[in-house]
Amino acid sequence: MSAAVLVVVDMQTVFGEPGSPWASPDFGAAADGVRRLLPAFAGRTVWTRYVAPAEPAGAWREYFAQWPFALVPADDPLYAIADGLDPAGAPVVTATTFGKWGPELDAAGGGAADLVVAGVSTDCCVLSTVLPAADAGRRVRVVADACAGASREDHDRALAAMRLYAPLVEVTSVDEVLGTT
Repeated sequence: MSAAVLVVVDMQTVFGEPGSPWASPDFGAAADGVRRLLPAFAGRTVWTRYVAPAEPAGAWREYFAQWPFALVPADDPLYAIADGLDPAGAPVVTATTFGKWGPELDAAGGGAADLVVAGVSTDCCVLSTVLPAADAGRRVRVVADACAGASREDHDRALAAMRLYAPLVEVTSVDEVLGTT
């Protein structure tokens, strides 16, 4: 774990507030898992944020026709890191795509070969970040109990899909990552 970087995917108000159309029912449990992981990754954590594009193009136009509430500026409170979670000076990578893996996230993580990934939504932004990172040759550990999906069923399906990518992707737990089991 010494060289691994914790990537906290999209733990934002839009996914955590109960009234939000994009709220994950298990956001609170995922946030608890993230809080447990943070001390072990002090100085080795990168946060990501999803934001809507200023001008949706291509298929994103149709997507945002279904979700117009989310067409707000990147600095809108909707896209803030959720209350109770503090990036504490760690880098924050903001993107208008579900998947966050790319040169910016790689650089923010110092090019680490090992990534520990937590966040929301397991079945969207987490999955879309994990698979390209694995394709890039990173060892990725997805912390199941520090992630949450659009539903529990979607969370479980996404974890099952990611398990198919072993040994590049490993599904694990907070206790296993912290070495307390």
